[in-house]
Amino acid sequence: MNRTLAIDVKNHVGEEIMLKGWVFQIRPVGKIKFVILRDRTGVVQTIILNKEIDISNIERESVVTIYGKPKIEKQAPGGFEVEVTGIEIIEKAQSPLPFEVNRATELTNVKIDTILDHRPFSLRNSELASIFRVQAEIVRAFAEFMRADGFLEIHTSKIISAGTEGGTNLFPIEYFEQRAYLAQSPQFYKQMMVGAGFERVFEVGFVYRAEDHETSRHINEYLSLDFEMGFIESEQDVINEEIRLLKYMFDSIQKNCAEELKLHNVTLPKIDAIPQIRLSEAIKIIKEKYNKKMEIENDLDPEGERLICEYAKQEFNSDLVYITYYPASGRPFYTMPAENGLTKGFDLLYKGLEVTTGSQRINNFQMLVDNMRKFGLKPENFEFYLEIFRYGMPPHGGLAIGTERLTQQILNLKNIREASLFPRDRYRLTP
Repeated sequence: MNRTLAIDVKNHVGEEIMLKGWVFQIRPVGKIKFVILRDRTGVVQTIILNKEIDISNIERESVVTIYGKPKIEKQAPGGFEVEVTGIEIIEKAQSPLPFEVNRATELTNVKIDTILDHRPFSLRNSELASIFRVQAEIVRAFAEFMRADGFLEIHTSKIISAGTEGGTNLFPIEYFEQRAYLAQSPQFYKQMMVGAGFERVFEVGFVYRAEDHETSRHINEYLSLDFEMGFIESEQDVINEEIRLLKYMFDSIQKNCAEELKLHNVTLPKIDAIPQIRLSEAIKIIKEKYNKKMEIENDLDPEGERLICEYAKQEFNSDLVYITYYPASGRPFYTMPAENGLTKGFDLLYKGLEVTTGSQRINNFQMLVDNMRKFGLKPENFEFYLEIFRYGMPPHGGLAIGTERLTQQILNLKNIREASLFPRDRYRLTP
């Protein structure tokens, strides 16, 4: 007999079926006993009417096989239940459980570190598991859109000899007799592949930032959704590509993760256009409208990001806003300069948090070398990267989206660690 999944029980009314899964709940009602079974597709209610079937030694979360016949029962989850003819224990769960996973309200009192200490177990909770179903759809939709739009998927090394942002915030590693680091970004490789002739490339891969933060918005290993595109006119081509991408991703999430969004009481925004505000104008708005002075001149602090998103919501009815024309001092050396010491770099903020960083890149060899020197870098240390620029590099640009941050903002999560299966931060190296 083949296994029947919870979602398919409705298709087998009156037939003898076999279910396999975890015991979600045991509920005695007089002489009748109900066992709610959970598998990867959901839950199904089973009812034990036969007194000969003993479940006294079954603990919640045990793995079992249940045999029985489905019947219509409007009050049961999904409108069907299975009358049990037999039950077998595959593996009995130990007691007590680390914490209650079958009721979301119980988890509100569990500290996030406790949840992360027992991460695989915690994901038996449908609400926590739904985070990663949404995240999987984000990644799937990203890759699907990129391929359909002529981008080639690449996979670049995460062991590098030099950083993409001047050698700061790097994790050093032992690599035989050489000094090496974990990659902060696939930036150099993306550009090199544009110059190699692929023109349009994308990558889904982990990147590493040795930033000594302990905040609700930072982790040291995160999944980056990157793309780079050649033969652009300006950074606006990159922005327009991302707007089309976000429309596609949000439509896909709405279509394929409706139940998960419902669990989190989330309604996704409809994206027609996304407003753009220059950084200098954003700082002025924050100062004049909200009476807050920025501590730094080349970026927005977390409170500034929150306030300018509040402004965008009020003025444009948009949860998303692009901040553009960052000064060169706040952007990587490869960012294309604009007028008056500014650059063609941008960030995308979503409900108060930066989720994207991008720009048009410098494509002229000599300009790139000169800019490296301005940043205090030695071009000879980056010859592997510079070589392709000697032989004709088209105007190009790209961006990176932080998957965990995007997931966090879509689902209104309080802490980015909730959107990471196994987060790596200042103090967490296991599980």
